[in-house]
Amino acid sequence: MSTLPKINTVLYVTDLGKNTRPVFRHAIRQASLADADLLMLHVLEPLSATGKMVIDVYLSDEDADQLQKAGMEEVVIQMKERLQKFCAEEQNSCQMGSSPVKEILVAVGEPSEEIIRLAKKHNADLIVMGKSSHSLFGGNVMGSTTRRVTR
Repeated sequence: MSTLPKINTVLYVTDLGKNTRPVFRHAIRQASLADADLLMLHVLEPLSATGKMVIDVYLSDEDADQLQKAGMEEVVIQMKERLQKFCAEEQNSCQMGSSPVKEILVAVGEPSEEIIRLAKKHNADLIVMGKSSHSLFGGNVMGSTTRRVTR
């Protein structure tokens, strides 16, 4: 009879959409059952080509780069605060460094690539992520990011 692999780290990925709370509860439950660390991750997508083009019209390359870097740093800080608030609302005393969430991560890049990169970096044994659907009927079984990560 085979045994299941030991789960030491659970990576919970969230876009903080309206249906994320049940998925977060599932991640907490999985981490609790396995006595594993739980990490929260949100990935910010970089500025689109159109956004860059608009900025380039009004600013020099150097000023545009500085503005984008400063802006993204501010967004990362704000997103960490939102994740901490979300966590605190869901779990009475869920602060960084205490159970159940060990660390809150915010990354910038293509979501599926960043999820995979950070799962490897933190030796995640399990990734918990929900499905978002922007289609009218929600017919997809998995969202596009989830599909890319599983591939």
